[in-house]
Amino acid sequence: MSAMQDPATAALARTRATRTALWCSGLVMTMTALAFASVPLYDLFCRMTGFGGTPMVRSEAASSISDRVIQVRFDANVSAQLGWSFEAETSVIQARVGETKTVFYKITNRSEQATTGIATFNVQPSHAGAHFVKMQCFCFTEHTLKPGESMEAPVVFYIDPDIEKNRDMRNIHAMTLSYTYFPSKNGQPVGGQVSEAAPAAAKTGGDKSRL
Repeated sequence: MSAMQDPATAALARTRATRTALWCSGLVMTMTALAFASVPLYDLFCRMTGFGGTPMVRSEAASSISDRVIQVRFDANVSAQLGWSFEAETSVIQARVGETKTVFYKITNRSEQATTGIATFNVQPSHAGAHFVKMQCFCFTEHTLKPGESMEAPVVFYIDPDIEKNRDMRNIHAMTLSYTYFPSKNGQPVGGQVSEAAPAAAKTGGDKSRL
């Protein structure tokens, strides 16, 4: 026969079990909170450092413009779930280092219902993101379009003159700014199959608004 546990020992065991359960619950809640917080914090970190091909974000223009010219390509993609068309006014431009450039994108709702989308972006090659500076952009902002409605949204950018000081960037002659529009929910993109949109198609009818 097994010895019966005395009341004091049983009470101690129950106290330890309760503490363990509370500690585990607290750990789960903490990890959940960190998971939600990590998305905006990671996004902020990428924008400030150019990590992972994320362009830098600044409000002021470059202090100098050099004679070095870099080709900038514009890539536009859209989730098949969104039912939008998405295109840049031009597929490629030539930009001098430090020169502020503006390129418009056109977005049109081709579906039969009002839908909301949000754009993500990056720069390739990825290590060029630290030298691609955006002053104005439509990314990470929700846009709702009625059926057939269109809008034109600008991206204002320049290539940081500090690229001249980076030996690893001496052989970089071209960069690609790539956007992808997704359906959005609570300010976050909802994943889905992505199709490449035409880079520069002819303008079509529909209501227009310019951001």
